[in-house]
Amino acid sequence: MLTDKHSYSVLIVSGISEGTEFLIDLLPKSEFAPIISASNAGEAKRLMISQTFDIIIINTPLSDEFGSELALNIAENTYSGVILMVKAELFEEVSCNVETQGVFTLVKPISRQMVYQAIKLLVALREKMRRTEEKNATLESKMEAIRIINHAKWVLIEKQNITEAAAHRYIEKLAMDKRISKKEVAERILKMYKTK
Repeated sequence: MLTDKHSYSVLIVSGISEGTEFLIDLLPKSEFAPIISASNAGEAKRLMISQTFDIIIINTPLSDEFGSELALNIAENTYSGVILMVKAELFEEVSCNVETQGVFTLVKPISRQMVYQAIKLLVALREKMRRTEEKNATLESKMEAIRIINHAKWVLIEKQNITEAAAHRYIEKLAMDKRISKKEVAERILKMYKTK
């Protein structure tokens, strides 16, 4: 089964320019774009105010904080996949503190292949989350439509002194006759009776 190729936005947070260059060179531009870099946590936070990123890679330590605080903040407040790169002697302690919040920790030094595999794993998880988000949005939209329709039914019951079944049939018939959704009919009914 063929799927649409999606380009993933990436934020690289690294206080060391060599680390940033290593990661940028690793990511194929056909799959990962835009790739933006920040040299510290403060700069990364400012960037995240104006845009969202699919993947955020933090190469610790940063100049203004270690980096695990930033990773936890991102994991808690966004849907971005987060990779935290730490030195071997700190790996176990840092990993224990951040992994329960969904931060993926890698030990440094690390091979290009291992970093790339970790990024591809995050891409797979991100796609699964994206589909879940889409399903949730669809369900929320349907639930909102049901709420509006039910509200309109109760307005009809109250204002026209009809049964719930009659109100339901009235909304369905109007929707079919006018070739519009039941939600649109319900919104018109609520507008007609000026009810919120």
